Amino acid sequence: MSQAIGILGGTFDPVHHGHLRLAVEVRERLGLSEVRLLPTALTNLRDAASASPAQRLAMLEAALCPGLRADDREIRRGGRSYTIDTLIALRAEYPAASLCFVLGADAWNALPRWHRWTELLDYAHLVIATRPGAEPDEIPQLAAAQTEDPAALHASPAGRVLVLPIPRLPISSTDLRARLREGKGIDYFTPPAVVEFIAREGLYRG
Repeated sequence: MSQAIGILGGTFDPVHHGHLRLAVEVRERLGLSEVRLLPTALTNLRDAASASPAQRLAMLEAALCPGLRADDREIRRGGRSYTIDTLIALRAEYPAASLCFVLGADAWNALPRWHRWTELLDYAHLVIATRPGAEPDEIPQLAAAQTEDPAALHASPAGRVLVLPIPRLPISSTDLRARLREGKGIDYFTPPAVVEFIAREGLYRG
């Protein structure tokens, strides 16, 4: 079986157990060798992050368990983070690997707004992690690429779309930042090392 790598991007502002559990579920369900978590430098479609790129990367690195890996290529590249650029770079680094880019149903539904979105399947598979009440729309241009068999992702380096129902923890970075602004704790929403880092750096207080 060829090497298979999951790719999960985000602002991770801050990283929490919802992100981490999703990454672990995808790795286990798809038999991936690892999942790369890639914090963005600047996002194209969302508001700017509250913590700096270096702070978000440090929190992510402190939170990881075996099988998950932080990848700082978007931060090192700087500027707006476009998925197509990241996938091109990863494909050059891993020419024969199965690359599985993970996105939620909301991100999938917004895919036609992404930069050079029609080229994504040239470099990776797309794995849509769904939860009840957030079903993916049909995107006609990608309908022929859909598969229901996870093994199909190992059979080729790129080009398939898989819908993967995964229980999602009801945690969001937005809610964690709001709790911190209100002086509330975030224990058990995110790993202790992240809680300690946020307190030490004085993040999300104002």
